Parts: sequence; structure tokens; C-alpha cells
Amino acid sequence: MFAVRIHGFGGQGVLTIAELLTIAAVTEGRYGQASMAGGPEHIGHPTVACCRIDDDPLPGWEPVVFPDAVIVRDAALLHVSDVFHGLGADGFILLDSARDLDDFGLPRLTRYRPERTISMPASEIAQRELGHPLPNTALLGGFAALTGIVSIIAVETAIRERFAGRLADDGIEAARDAFAFVRYTERRRAGLLPVAQAQE
Repeated sequence: MFAVRIHGFGGQGVLTIAELLTIAAVTEGRYGQASMAGGPEHIGHPTVACCRIDDDPLPGWEPVVFPDAVIVRDAALLHVSDVFHGLGADGFILLDSARDLDDFGLPRLTRYRPERTISMPASEIAQRELGHPLPNTALLGGFAALTGIVSIIAVETAIRERFAGRLADDGIEAARDAFAFVRYTERRRAGLLPVAQAQE
């Protein structure tokens, strides 16, 4: 089983991210389960959603205590709550921020594998593609690139199932842009880009 915990503030749509990720997993023939942890959202308060993905049917809902991946919807949470609680050293971290993770001065981050942690300007990508800084679909695209747990095609299918028309089209573009951003960052880190391109 692959477990994901999504942290945000109430009203930021963390459950939507979990539900879309679940739909993406189901479209690829697996089982998925999304739920809020700790009850309903309260606007402006830290809130957590969970998603579990498995090749076998999932039992009754359980909170995700030891996630394989953590998505942080709002960087302000890094200094408010322990968003990395239970995340092993091999876990994935995806943060919505234009700032590098190192800029937040969190010594605990050094225990995680650099190639599995990334900050990504998901809100900026959403602003460009959607006209407002709601980064849920961008975060899903980045998550697909970072983890490989679901494909970008499955993410696009999930967006189409949840939204319609222009909203779906723009959401898919945001997901694709975020996917490309993470893949570019991975290649740059690995030294696989020409020097001139890597310095852009």
C-alpha cells in the first residue's frame, strides 16, 4: 500500500487533492481511498486529508500515521505543525512554494533523500493556467512526476471526471506544466542538462 498525507489549511481543498489522486489510481486498475483525518475542515485551521492506494482491496478507513509521501499545500504549515510526522527517510515530499526547501531552515529535512523532495511553484502555475492560485491539479501533476505512483495520463483522466469544460482543460494544463517542472528539476539535479540550459 502507498499512503499519502496532504496538509493544508481549511478551505484549501486538501480533500479534493486526495479524491483526485484516488480517481487517478482507480483509472489505472488499482484501489484507492480518500478521507479527511480528524474530522471536517475548519476554514483557516490546519487540516489533513489522506489517500491510500493499493493493488488489493482496502479495508475500512484508517488514518495515515506513517505516510509514504507528504504533500504540503501551504508552506506556512512548516512552522505550525509537524507535517513530516511518521514519514520515513525514503519518503516523498512535495511542497507548494517558489522557494527552495533549503530556504526554510528546517534541519529535519536533511534526513530525507534530496531526489525525493521538491518545492514547486504550484500556485504560480495555477495562476498562469487557471487565472487564480488554486494549485490542486498542479500539485497532482507534480506528484505524478515525483513519485511515479500514478501517471500524468491518469491525473488528466481524474481531472476530466471531476471537472468539465474550460475548468478541466486549464486544470490539465496546470498538471502538465507541473509535471514538466518536476521532471526538468530532476534532470537538472542529476546533471543531465547542458550547462547553459541548467543555468537558465
